Amino acid sequence: MQDLTSVVQTLLQQMQGKWQTMSSQIIGRIEDVSSHIDDPEKNIADLMIQAGVEELDGEDKVSATQKS
Repeated sequence: MQDLTSVVQTLLQQMQGKWQTMSSQIIGRIEDVSSHIDDPEKNIADLMIQAGVEELDGEDKVSATQKS
């Protein structure tokens, strides 16, 4: 019976280790994707500022000259 308990504990520890490794990999990939999305968003925001366009009320966009 102790052999079975030992085998099960070892198996569970291995599964936990694999789960933690996969979780870390998934989180790393999510962070990579997030940074890849953040860069273009920042570039778009910078271009909008340079073009004189400001974002109002979420989706409504008005030129800075029209706003005055």
